[in-house]
Amino acid sequence: MVSIVKALLSGLSPKTAALVAAGAIAASLPLAAQAQSTDIPADAPESPAEASGATRAIEGSNSPIGISAGQALLNEAESAIASQDYDLAASKLVEARKALNEVSTHYQSLSGVFVGVDSRVNSDLRSLALESAEVRDQASYQLAVVYRAQDRPDLAVPLLVEVVNSQQPTRPLGQRAYQQLYELGFVGVAYEAPGQ
Repeated sequence: MVSIVKALLSGLSPKTAALVAAGAIAASLPLAAQAQSTDIPADAPESPAEASGATRAIEGSNSPIGISAGQALLNEAESAIASQDYDLAASKLVEARKALNEVSTHYQSLSGVFVGVDSRVNSDLRSLALESAEVRDQASYQLAVVYRAQDRPDLAVPLLVEVVNSQQPTRPLGQRAYQQLYELGFVGVAYEAPGQ
């Protein structure tokens, strides 16, 4: 109470004085709970990355998530295409697109958290988001080609449009996707990139 009176006498508003007093009261109270010991050895590394046995499970080829997982599904789809099992290829490519889209979204989301905090981490996460989006676009393009082989242009066209939008017509994959749209008759004007 004395703190409130002193704060009010010093010219502070009643609301500010109450906050000052509350802070003084809280500082004088003993802490009710203490942190519990976790039995961590004194010589333990400070971060998980410094541990000698730190795992990097996502980078493994058998991981269910990550760019490697999407690439593995793409490889399975290519094997299915080679054996003309288009249904299996389409299934693997749909799965690859979904996984790669999710991981790209996760990387983008994480990179946003590090804007203004750590530019190295932000840059690395943006690179991973871009890499996963590139592989996703490859899966989308291959899936469109499989749908085309199955005479299903209604499923191929939206994928090809997505690839052109993502890759832009200035990049080789975007150009190939636009060419597919032209061959399907969805667009009427052929596009020839400058310098070709």
